[in-house]
Amino acid sequence: MAESRPLYLGPRLRRLRRELGLTQQAMSADLAISPSYVALLEGNQRPLTADLLLRLARSYGLDLSDFAGDDAEDYARRIGQVLRDPLFADIELPALEVADLATSFPGISEALLRLHNAYAREQRALAEQREAPGAEPGSDPVAEARRFVAHHRNYFHGIDSKAEEIAAAIARAGSTAEWLRTEQGLRVRYLPPDVMMDAVRRHDRHNSQLLIDDTLDGASRAFQVASHIAYTALKREIAAAMDSAQFASATAATLVRRALAAYGAAAILMPYDRFARAVEARSYDVEALSRQFGTSFEQVAHRLTSLGRPGMLRIPFFFIRVDPAGNVSKRLDGAGFPFAAHGGGCPLWSVHSVFRTPGEIVTQFLELPDGQRFFSIARTVNAGGGSWERPRMTRAIALACAAEHAPQLVYARGSDPRAVETTPIGVTCRLCNRPACAARAAPPMGREILSDDTRRGIEPFGFDEG
Repeated sequence: MAESRPLYLGPRLRRLRRELGLTQQAMSADLAISPSYVALLEGNQRPLTADLLLRLARSYGLDLSDFAGDDAEDYARRIGQVLRDPLFADIELPALEVADLATSFPGISEALLRLHNAYAREQRALAEQREAPGAEPGSDPVAEARRFVAHHRNYFHGIDSKAEEIAAAIARAGSTAEWLRTEQGLRVRYLPPDVMMDAVRRHDRHNSQLLIDDTLDGASRAFQVASHIAYTALKREIAAAMDSAQFASATAATLVRRALAAYGAAAILMPYDRFARAVEARSYDVEALSRQFGTSFEQVAHRLTSLGRPGMLRIPFFFIRVDPAGNVSKRLDGAGFPFAAHGGGCPLWSVHSVFRTPGEIVTQFLELPDGQRFFSIARTVNAGGGSWERPRMTRAIALACAAEHAPQLVYARGSDPRAVETTPIGVTCRLCNRPACAARAAPPMGREILSDDTRRGIEPFGFDEG
């Protein structure tokens, strides 16, 4: 019978010891071996025997399958994909060396992957700047506003805390209308579009009224009322959040103020503490949460990206909203999801195909070229309408989180993110090096296109492997 391969798990043993807060001396006492032998094990100069694995399991309550599982194959695969970058084209990189790196030095492997991810992000930023028509620093106020929100990880503690106080006061008053009457002397009225003169919300200061378009659905009415409260009662908190920023234009500042007011409105309708607890209880069921809080599917999805309060963190999400032409009208990143600001996204991501199944939630595990995995839910949402003459707009939204969090969601309960089938996607065609993609719209940057005089493959472009 063939002899089993020795287990060299030094870096993993070292991480375990540090996570447990143990010295080599303390671990050696627990395992009944010498401190010098612990050092040899951690340095991969001695293999872990079956007896030692059992001692580790007994001493620290470990699951042997988790501890002794082989991460090397996954690291080798991910590093192999990274090393296909044209940046390394002139370096000979034998597969055996990659395997040795992944097996013996998982820490260095992880560092290499993170460094390449950072490099790839910079490359995307440069490509976007080159491809954006007339792009100059500060010339795109929409991008500037998005960067401001992203810099704060879409969490603004001052706004959220004050919004929670207001929500509690509204609950004590019995209704939002009663709170507005008491606190601001305003009467809320719902009027037809012809009276509203193409506005969905208007503050009539002269008559002390807050006027709302009566064709809006219930969730939209509540949001417009909450938006007024955010612009008025959260004015100081919004100004404080913007105080340290220097905006290139008044338009950028206006867009940020609008984004923060919308953030405040959502925080009033879905107060942090109560919403975060409901999220856990409902296993991130967006539709169930929208029913519980009287909000729309999109409002809940948006709010899920903002749960970054220290001590009460929830799963970080990326949110995107696109129209049928692929234009991005909203993007919020709390999950580190790479997305191109200019140019089309990947057509293999279901957010672009859910228009064919309106109202249906579509789930999908995604894998990027660098090996990162995400879990996505996508669905169409409607805006506008409410009367025959009002146009209705259909858009698609998607929420994405790291695949490791997927089992906590009702949509992927019981799944194993490491074993599920994934859809290989790219950030955008110009930045994706996957060769076998029939959906590709453009060749990747920095790759030579192969001649197809004598052969034409099924992919739109054949290019060198670098």
